[in-house]
Amino acid sequence: MSSGTRKKWEPKALPTDPEATHRLQEWLAEDGYSLFGIEHDFRGADLSGADFTSSWFTQAVLAGVRLAGVSFYRADLQSADLTGADLTGADLVRANLDEAVLRSARLDGADMVKASLHGVDASGASFRGTRIMGASLFRVDLRGADLTDAVLSHNSFRVTVDDATVVRGLTGTVFGPVTVFSGESSRDLAGAELEAWFGERGGQVEVIAPDSPPE
Repeated sequence: MSSGTRKKWEPKALPTDPEATHRLQEWLAEDGYSLFGIEHDFRGADLSGADFTSSWFTQAVLAGVRLAGVSFYRADLQSADLTGADLTGADLVRANLDEAVLRSARLDGADMVKASLHGVDASGASFRGTRIMGASLFRVDLRGADLTDAVLSHNSFRVTVDDATVVRGLTGTVFGPVTVFSGESSRDLAGAELEAWFGERGGQVEVIAPDSPPE
């Protein structure tokens, strides 16, 4: 982002924490570097529409922060707390979300192509219409999540779901297996069994063999 472009954007609300506000204002005033928000607390902010391409939010607290339409292209959000954050329409292409907390976050219409999600708690999160393509999802908790009309394509999809996970209108291709919880019991589903599980709930997902080449 150029200096001129960056200065045209202003946060609608600044973080409550003065150190995070200082870091954000410093970034806005300078040119040629990515925001270094590691371990900062951005709660209370409305950062909708910002361009945080290649920025660092490792272990940052972004719980409840409005991040609608934000670009996190190639950003590092490892171990960030995004509980209840609004990421509607966000660009998360190639973002690192490993070990992040996305519990009850809203990612409707977000672009998560080639994003990395390992060890992520996304329980109760909303992924309505989200593009999750060529992404790596390992040990991702999607219990109670809403994947209505989301689009999948050749994702490693080793996730945990339950009876409350909504997959209506979910389409595309995944590599399994998926752990399905029903009450206190759980089972791993793959192949035709997993396809049937999606189909019974209004989804149309093809489960492909791990050695299948991309189309």
